[in-house]
Amino acid sequence: MVRPLTLQLVEDTLGVEARLGRQPHPDLVNPPLYPLLLAGWMKLVPFDYEIEGYFWRYPPDVWITVFNQLLFLLLAWRLWRLTRRLLNAEAAWVLVAVLVASDYLWRFSASGLPTMLAMVLFVALLDTLSRLESRDREGHHRWRHFLPGAALAGLFLGLLVLTRYGLLALVAPVALFYLFFLGRRALPLLGVTLAVAAVVLAPWLVRNYQLSGTLFGVRGYALYQETLRFPQGRLERTFRPDLETVGLFDLARKAGEGLRQVAGDDLLRLGGSWVGAFFLVGLLAQYGQPGLNRMRVFLLLCLPALGLTQVMGRTHLSVLNPGFTAENLLAVLTPGVCLVGVACFFWLVSRLELPYPEFRHVLSTLLVLGVALPLAVRVLPPRVIPIVYPPYYPPYLREAAQFLKPTELLMTDAPWATAWYGDRLSVWTTMDASASFYEVNDRHKAISALLLTPLTTDAQFRRHILQSRDHDWARLVVEVLFRTNVPPGFPVRQAWKRGTPDHLFLADRARWLDRPAARDESRPAVPSAED
Repeated sequence: MVRPLTLQLVEDTLGVEARLGRQPHPDLVNPPLYPLLLAGWMKLVPFDYEIEGYFWRYPPDVWITVFNQLLFLLLAWRLWRLTRRLLNAEAAWVLVAVLVASDYLWRFSASGLPTMLAMVLFVALLDTLSRLESRDREGHHRWRHFLPGAALAGLFLGLLVLTRYGLLALVAPVALFYLFFLGRRALPLLGVTLAVAAVVLAPWLVRNYQLSGTLFGVRGYALYQETLRFPQGRLERTFRPDLETVGLFDLARKAGEGLRQVAGDDLLRLGGSWVGAFFLVGLLAQYGQPGLNRMRVFLLLCLPALGLTQVMGRTHLSVLNPGFTAENLLAVLTPGVCLVGVACFFWLVSRLELPYPEFRHVLSTLLVLGVALPLAVRVLPPRVIPIVYPPYYPPYLREAAQFLKPTELLMTDAPWATAWYGDRLSVWTTMDASASFYEVNDRHKAISALLLTPLTTDAQFRRHILQSRDHDWARLVVEVLFRTNVPPGFPVRQAWKRGTPDHLFLADRARWLDRPAARDESRPAVPSAED
């Protein structure tokens, strides 16, 4: 997937020789760790990218879900070990049952997002910090008891940032944890941790700077996205965004809207279930385990750090799918929240006058069943069709994209979908169908086809098509569908009738006549109301 903004960043940094048509375009959006692990997984398992017959699920999506669910199992095992050390075996098994019963975590494991990997690394960081704190509390004096742990904490911190850039905000809670609980060793050990994290991060950040002149690529512009000047992904679709038009009022407004979302929804969803309520109550409890008390403090420090970063780094992705996006940084705290929540549950049970000591097992079972209720309701009939339509219907997207050769360029309003399902070079639609469009077509690479999905064709007629300057492509759809009027000199003028009016596919020639149709022309290309 290619963004107009990254085209300009690369050209401004490397010159005209780096334009899209002359060399491959680099990824300036995603950190490398999760894609690297996915690439290795794709080499190990038999990925079948073809879509044949009746479509139900895209096979590569299933394999990626399997990969994330293996990470889910690894998360449960790491958290079981940590809980058994801090509390006891009974609490560890109850915590694992709570995790496995969580509909929230299962949805993240099936989303294809790097959140599950970030959770695994966050638990590893929790474990490392907990061991450092316990060694200081137990009176160890030799540096050899602390330096490996500090280096390991730096490694996990660096890997977390290489999973999601926003997790760089964890530096502040880690630094405060060292200062609060490691005494006179805090500053030297913090220096070791930060130095190791910097060594892990430096090669990738240098690579980003050499390619785009920015350390974090497009993510470095997240502060300006979803402001009044750059809503709905407009910044990433603009070649030369004027960032000076975004003032303090715009940033304050974005912060206010984001804080309402975090305080009204995300905080209530901590832990993925009502175990998060036990966590909030547990912040006021005093446990008999000093290590658990100090981990609770660390999690409390993480809440404002990640919450504020999530608020100010919010983009159009959080608007399209609230909660279940990679921008939901608070979700990474879920394992720690569940740990403290389960600890609070057992702390409360220990203060009840139960008729039999074994009755606490009944209460633990009720806790797990309460957490599992949303998951049970979700898997009960009627069965949910795993197709997000509108706007995505993978068979149509793949069939349309496959009309192009691998070296040709497709412009679309859903480039992430055509790049994945269609395996074709896809650029996001520019902000207009005139000057910006021709800047891609003439300066970078000729556009062989244009595909507009319901993301554009479902625009509201009065508010968007007639009045908004940001919906130039929706007006083009109206012109083509109702007046068969393509702008003079437009390089893609041949319309493919299949998929209309939900989709509009224009090509430089009638490419669908070059090869026989893959299926019966009389069948609808996209789901209809009758389906």
